[in-house]
Amino acid sequence: AAAAVMVTRDSLLNVCMDAKHHKTEPGPEGQLYGQCVLWKDNACCTANTSLEAHQDQSYLYNFNWDHCGAMPEKCKRHFIQDTCLYECSPNLGPWIDQADTSWRKERIRDVPLCQEDCEQWWEDCQDAVTCKVNWHKGWNWTTGTNQCPKGAMCQKFKYVFPTAAALCEQIWSGSYRYTSYHRGSGRCIQMWFDPAQENPNVAVAKYYA
Repeated sequence: AAAAVMVTRDSLLNVCMDAKHHKTEPGPEGQLYGQCVLWKDNACCTANTSLEAHQDQSYLYNFNWDHCGAMPEKCKRHFIQDTCLYECSPNLGPWIDQADTSWRKERIRDVPLCQEDCEQWWEDCQDAVTCKVNWHKGWNWTTGTNQCPKGAMCQKFKYVFPTAAALCEQIWSGSYRYTSYHRGSGRCIQMWFDPAQENPNVAVAKYYA
């Protein structure tokens, strides 16, 4: 039985989810771009995906951050980082769940985000503007890119997401969970870390696996 437990546990570590742009196995990627460079030693994303993660109108999902006017750069960098974590991290195995959409078989759910990462995201985005709480669904896609649905009002993030927890937990329909754990605690996933140091999320995945 112990061996069987180990097998399942190991199958949650160092894995890529079965989704639109992920590699089947994680491995080194020397040329990762910009904010995704943190994962170059072991990544689920290709160099091309990492480059696209930084485009305003990326072919990855044809998703437009600027659907209610230009998103401020200090806010956008968090969404780029969120995309890099999602596309590149091989440490999200314990939170991979089945997805029933046409474009991916798996998604992440309830990834415990470090408090600082979530608070900083909210802090830097509170004056950005959006018209939706859940960005996964309900957009008007008739033009090929997401536009606000009819009757949806554009307003500042701080009104749409009154707290950091609301932002992190609602924007991608429960992909993240707000925690009171701090960076370096080994109990929460860091969206940001120092590329010169070891990836702190390896230990976190092990703990939850």
